Amino acid sequence: MLPLTLNRPKPMVEVLGRPVLDYVKDAMVAAGIGDIIVTTGFQGEVMSKHVDSWNSEVVKSSINQEYTPMGTAGSVRLLSERLTQTFVVGSGDSVASFDIAELLRLHKEKGAMVTMALWQVEDPCEYGIVGLSSSPGGEVDGELKQGYISRFKEKPSPEEAFSNVINAGLYIIEPEVLQMVPEGEKYDFSKQLFPRVLELGMPMYAKTVEGIWYDVGHPLELLNAQRALIEMRESLPFPMPDGEVLNDGSFVSKGSTVLGNIERSVILSNCHISAESSVKDSLIMSGCDIAGNISGSVIGESCIVKDSDLHEMVIGDQQNIESENLSNHRLPLIE
Repeated sequence: MLPLTLNRPKPMVEVLGRPVLDYVKDAMVAAGIGDIIVTTGFQGEVMSKHVDSWNSEVVKSSINQEYTPMGTAGSVRLLSERLTQTFVVGSGDSVASFDIAELLRLHKEKGAMVTMALWQVEDPCEYGIVGLSSSPGGEVDGELKQGYISRFKEKPSPEEAFSNVINAGLYIIEPEVLQMVPEGEKYDFSKQLFPRVLELGMPMYAKTVEGIWYDVGHPLELLNAQRALIEMRESLPFPMPDGEVLNDGSFVSKGSTVLGNIERSVILSNCHISAESSVKDSLIMSGCDIAGNISGSVIGESCIVKDSDLHEMVIGDQQNIESENLSNHRLPLIE
């Protein structure tokens, strides 16, 4: 995600004007979860004020800062004294429409120690795939979209792929499982803890979720996620931000002025797109002033682009670009 993450952690990168982290929080609140802890590492202080803003009569939210990288499971292990009953873990860097209430229901109904949300993909070879069976310890049935977890495989070849469902980064876990994480040791859920749970024969259940799921790990995935949200805006379980959806699927946030031509793009708040400009297949983050031609690019916050053509570019915050013709490159934050 560099250079967009030079001055913000990835969960604070905005999708349609809201931090990615908010979409995970919304799914948890919708399921009736009232106590939310955000475990943070790199640039965690940036999230502290934002997470504090979630606090209300129905939600208690807080930050737990780790100063040594502990891995996905190791960071949660630090909270073991607070996690004394069934709890939910969600990755803070994905946009998804999880029905956590349904996953919680299945978790209890199936007597699972771990329940995992899955996502179906066309090509499983770039992911960690999950094999399901209709009974604990049963044979893998590649057609199942819901069942007991029987097998894991990281980045299989086409011949090795026994399913096309992958770990979507949301888990329901019993406290006894958390105690299996070595104290004070860097430890990972998917690579270490869950294979160990499976090896011990403890029941693990999973269901493929519907709607949207985007692991926002690349700048251009931001555009894909935002287009999906725009297309599904009528059925989303969370509110769309203030703004206008244009006929071509573009989105212009409230407070921005667009005088030029835009196509299939997202313009966030307080931006000005001049009359001689064109913006195509791009994301323009908040506070930008654009007088040029932008295509296939992500432009960071508070940038000024004047008399320039930018193609397949990723521009960090606070750049001032004038009279340039740039393609397929990343420009970092100006410090």
